[in-house]
Amino acid sequence: MSDRQLRLCITIGCLALLSAAGCASRQQAVDLYVDAVTLREHNEDESAVKKLNRAVEIDKNFSLAHSLLGEIYEQMKDYPKAAASYEYATKLNPWSFKDYFSLGRVYQTMKDFTLAVNAYRRAAQIKPDSFEANLNTAQCLYQIKDYNEALDYGKKAEIINPDAVQLQQLLGQIYDSQKDYEQAVRSYKRALEINSGDPAVMMSLAVAYLRTNRIEPAKEILTALTQMQPDNSSAWQYLGYCFLRLNDLDQAVVNYRKAIELNSRDWEAYRGLGVTYMLVAIKDDDPDLKRQAVELWRQSLRINPDQPKRDRLLQLIEKYSQ
Repeated sequence: MSDRQLRLCITIGCLALLSAAGCASRQQAVDLYVDAVTLREHNEDESAVKKLNRAVEIDKNFSLAHSLLGEIYEQMKDYPKAAASYEYATKLNPWSFKDYFSLGRVYQTMKDFTLAVNAYRRAAQIKPDSFEANLNTAQCLYQIKDYNEALDYGKKAEIINPDAVQLQQLLGQIYDSQKDYEQAVRSYKRALEINSGDPAVMMSLAVAYLRTNRIEPAKEILTALTQMQPDNSSAWQYLGYCFLRLNDLDQAVVNYRKAIELNSRDWEAYRGLGVTYMLVAIKDDDPDLKRQAVELWRQSLRINPDQPKRDRLLQLIEKYSQ
């Protein structure tokens, strides 16, 4: 007998005991629920939903039926109905970790992060040692930019399971958002210790290194990343910036051009390549290269007119266009 079949037998047995003490309508609702569970075992979800809807019509306080409706609707990707069913289940059974956690998951899937936080937070209160409840609460708090509380839940999750890559990456993102780049570096490094060669973590760590002016380690990571993912335009763009900072202008040009070749909408690569050209033009007194640099800056602004330090770039364009 499988675990799922065992749970089914236990559920049916418990419901039989409950219905024995109840009225005929309760018995009818229980029978419909049992039929729905059996139908779901045979992947007949639509028929199961009909049985469950009938059960809750007969007994609107039948929390197990509302909960199972939520599960089936979620599996069918009808998330609004799943959320409504789980909401009803939590009102009937306010100590149900499963229903609150499932409700949070559905709202998170729907990208309603505020409601997801409310549900996950309650799940974490019911079961404080749940790694998933604390992690998911932190994730949703991060999405709504409540970084302080996100960090609180992230730290709780870390006590439960410090070796989860997803958690360490999230902690790095939270620290990044708080501009605590040293802590961000530590979290990203920890994530790579757990799972070396994760491209997303490598990129995050490289950027954190750049924000702390550690150019050489950033360059090493980005070089490895471009070898792993030769089509990663962002990695080439950041690598171009590394070489620019190291005053290796030839290599900066090579990497910025590669980034633009892979992504013609990369405004940062155009801007960086323009800076590199201008430095070479000034050094070599090359007016043609100056014109190319100015045109690259203009292209950067055409792609992203509201980019950071826009006014400074406009000043440079005016200065070197004369």
